Parts: sequence; C-alpha cells; structure tokens
Amino acid sequence: MTGDRHRAGDGEGAEAWQAWQAWHERRIETVSAPYGPLALAGTHWLEDFPDGGLPAVPGRWTADGDAVVLAAGATDGLTLDGEPFAGEVRLTADAGPAGAARVGVGERRLVVLVREGSWGVRDFDPGTETRTAFKGIAATPYDPRWSVPGRFTPYDEPRTVRVANADGRERGLGLGGELTFSLDGREHTLRVTVEKDGALWAVFADSTSGDGSYRFRFLRPVAPDAEGRTTVDFNRSLLPPCAFADHFVCPFPPPGNTLGVAVVAGERDLR
Repeated sequence: MTGDRHRAGDGEGAEAWQAWQAWHERRIETVSAPYGPLALAGTHWLEDFPDGGLPAVPGRWTADGDAVVLAAGATDGLTLDGEPFAGEVRLTADAGPAGAARVGVGERRLVVLVREGSWGVRDFDPGTETRTAFKGIAATPYDPRWSVPGRFTPYDEPRTVRVANADGRERGLGLGGELTFSLDGREHTLRVTVEKDGALWAVFADSTSGDGSYRFRFLRPVAPDAEGRTTVDFNRSLLPPCAFADHFVCPFPPPGNTLGVAVVAGERDLR
C-alpha cells in the first residue's frame, strides 16, 4: 500500500525521499484506521429528519439550540462514554477523533457535528466496505522539483467565500491570505486558510484534476516565519476526506485556486 518506489541519491535527497516515504506510510495507517475516513458510513443532517429518526442509527436525535438531544431506550443498544445508555442527554459537538466520540453502538461511533448552525451525526463503522476493500493510495514518489519556496501574504482582515461542497451544499470557506510560489519559472498563487497552529491549508485543483488525479486536493504548508516564508511541497498533496468516503462535506477549491500546471506529485487517487 505504499507509493511506487524508486532509487534515491545520497545525502539531502535521500533524506527527503525517506521523510516522504515515512509520511506516506503514516497517511495509509491514518486513513485505514478503524475510525479513519474510510470508516465513515453516513452523515445525517438533523434538519432532514424532523422526527429524529436517522437511517440505521438507533435513538431519536433532535437539534435544540446549542446542542443535540438524544433520547434512547435500553433496547437501542447505545453507549454513552463507554457505558450502556437509556434516557435523554444533551450533546455538544464532538471535538476529538471519531474513535473518542461519546456515543456508540457496538463498534460503531456516532459523532455529533455542527456546520454553520446545522447539526448532524456521522456514523463511523470499522466494518464498512470502503475500509475493508481499501487497497492503498496511488502517490507519486518524492521529486525535489515539487518542493519550492513560498511566501505568505496575509489579508488585512480574514475573508469568507461561499464555495460548493462535495455533498452538493454551499458553505463558507475562511481565507486568511495568499501563498505565492514559482514552478518552472512561472509564478502561481493560492488562496489559503490559516489554521489555529499557524499552518496553512489550501484546497486546489490543477490540470490533472479528474484526469490523472482526484478532482481536487488539499495542501498543508507549515506555518510561515515572521517574514512570511514557508515551503510549498506538492509531494505532500493530500486526497481530501471525500476521496475515501462519499459522506464527507469537503469544500471545492475557491476561485483562483485552479493551477494552470500539471501537478504530477503527491497523492493522486485511490488504488
């Protein structure tokens, strides 16, 4: 389940290739974990189910202001914080990994989430077919051509643009600035989100998108230094979660984030 191997040279090039290979192997472990993205069996928005009954999910789930109210009987087989649960409880959004969700049923974990005021429940099932049938990620081995210096320029104020999401809905995407870099002597710019730890996040497409690679990908450059300098390493381009399961709500690239170059690097698609 690793990327195609090739011989790397000595010194710095070999170290970079080995670091990329270790990163790639960690990615495979992460996505194929029992409650990784391959295990997502469903995302149910409560507004679509006014009676509180969700498909194949025990209990009654209703939105109530800043929380979700779960009502369940003993025969529903639900657990709360690892203990059998019957009764009624108010739940806020789960902040940790799916495996640490407060509510479960058997090996499944039921994750409470909220997006732009809409409450939902995600059903993670380690036995889902997408996980058991997983054969790996097709990824291009490390090539130094695709790792280049970049410069981040923050906006005066954060911006939000409305973009289509993989589930067919439109949602806001927060943007904190622009990342400029050069490939083969040509300058490019990506509009990026600034994450809580200062790292950058870009949703991008290129001329291989949908024809040689997934329809769009993610890139997560490290936090820029005080002068805005960072590294733009397309060798670590990521498949979005919706490449692994149809039930994620990944944002599509914002305007301006489709590169006019073939980025033949990083994760391309599932095997």
